[in-house]
Amino acid sequence: MPPLREVIARHGLAARHSLGQHFLLDGNLTDRIVREAGDLSGRNIIEVGPGPGGLTRSLLASAAHQITAIELDRRAIGAMNELAETANGRLRVIEGDALSVDMASLVPAPRQIVANLPYNIASPLLVQWLRNASSFERLTLMFQQEVAERICADTDTAAYGRLSVLTQWTCDARIIMRLPPGAFTPPPKVWSAVVSLSPHATQPDATLFARMEALTAAAFGQRRKMLRGSLRGLGGEALLASASIAPERRAETLSVAEFDRLVRLTE
Repeated sequence: MPPLREVIARHGLAARHSLGQHFLLDGNLTDRIVREAGDLSGRNIIEVGPGPGGLTRSLLASAAHQITAIELDRRAIGAMNELAETANGRLRVIEGDALSVDMASLVPAPRQIVANLPYNIASPLLVQWLRNASSFERLTLMFQQEVAERICADTDTAAYGRLSVLTQWTCDARIIMRLPPGAFTPPPKVWSAVVSLSPHATQPDATLFARMEALTAAAFGQRRKMLRGSLRGLGGEALLASASIAPERRAETLSVAEFDRLVRLTE
């Protein structure tokens, strides 16, 4: 296969800020991300925003059964189609917006997502996938480091918030790699980090997840407010009393287990 920089030049694939693009071209790093995803034998992998295909090449070198790449940038579609021609049917390229794609219906199980996510849509994508976390065996995802730290944050820390609760309520989450800006082309202004998400065996149904979204949005909407004020619209002090939670507490002091207890008392 031709060098990635040659592919980028031939297809005019200069990274676009509007698409949140920062390409990871170092094969040693992309190979490591794939190794961190675990044994991919027989798995169907979904990659979002492959760009020129750096991570895709490492996925093709693994024992994955098939890789499905979703790309919005038409310039990258040409580069990915070239790669697909060398992949003996193991790479499928789909042009589209990942936010509008039902991943679970796209490929059969066992399925995983392994992706260097476009930074401008990374959080909405994650929440969308968490709504159907049971559909995935594992998710290995690159974020801006600040977002990764929010995902994995402990209770009662500055980074702990709505994304922490939604993620840790549905998955075991841990940061497995940190990458400096210089690892990317072009370098972003911040560090990046790879997060491993392993969905819990038991998952909330769609209605309960929607209620947790509403609960955490209200609780963390004004972080400095006591819960009796921020949750007034959802039951306020009566709701908190039912869950044996002091109304003077603030959202960041509640554990994921306490949020779970609260949400099951909402209607």
